[in-house]
Amino acid sequence: MREIVVFSGSAHRDLATAICEHLEVPLSPSRHTRFANDCLEVQLQANCRERDVFVVQPLVAPVQENLVELLLMLDAARGASAGRITVVMPHFAYARSDKKNAPRISIGARLVADLLRTAGADRVLTMTLHSPQVHGFFDVPVDHLHALHELATHFRGVDLRNGVVVSPDLGNAKEASRFARLLGVPVAAAAKERLGDDRVVISSIIGDVRGRDVVVLDDEIARGSTIVELLDRLAEHDVASVRVACTHGLFADGALKRIGDRDDVTEIVCTDTVPVPGASAAPKLTVLSVASALAEAVRRIHNGESVSVLFEH
Repeated sequence: MREIVVFSGSAHRDLATAICEHLEVPLSPSRHTRFANDCLEVQLQANCRERDVFVVQPLVAPVQENLVELLLMLDAARGASAGRITVVMPHFAYARSDKKNAPRISIGARLVADLLRTAGADRVLTMTLHSPQVHGFFDVPVDHLHALHELATHFRGVDLRNGVVVSPDLGNAKEASRFARLLGVPVAAAAKERLGDDRVVISSIIGDVRGRDVVVLDDEIARGSTIVELLDRLAEHDVASVRVACTHGLFADGALKRIGDRDDVTEIVCTDTVPVPGASAAPKLTVLSVASALAEAVRRIHNGESVSVLFEH
């Protein structure tokens, strides 16, 4: 294959630009048109023939609009005789729809995975899937990155000699354990029951957190219902301090302000896998860049090198 060609959808052009800066390649132009009947049209305005094409588009609000735009871009690249098409999807919103937990319910993650392949995706590069089993829904190769090293590098600048990493639920406990090992601190987890999209109950915290400096690690924060409930439980254990960390800072419905306004929260840390609404007005928020990690993965995919070595150090 010839050179790398990178396109960006409308969802997060700043991240695509940063990835291209690390790769030292230009961000190729594209035209996005909305017709009077509300239909979308995409034109890729750079040569794709036999090129290694990468399309950067996290699935963020409006998710359905950005998904359709991504599908159209993939179709356009396939029609332009691209040598290979890789979707760079730092956030896969439908990863939460990964199981049949009620009668006659759709499994959105599997359907969207099929749509991406049908539209022309030959490969997917993503980060911190909500459910690791979603990886298996794809019929094309998937490179699944995580942001634990970026987060750990940041927190190594904090005095955590009395620290503990807390997972908001048992499902995320494995990632929290890996993160705790990177920081050299113990781990704890909350026993959570979800009653609805914005209703959760945490019955207990498994592990020793009393009097400790807590780092809460979650994969994503949307409305923040889980985090707020966990903060209330941690307050009952008289923790010394609380810092909140996640990969995907969605912060919907004023979640960033709700969490940041709490006196018991010292800092909120997320990455730029998604655009962070209200980041400039949140003094407790730190946004870490994952552009270099994504760019290195893109480079390794293009050159046929191992991507898994990115997790070794």
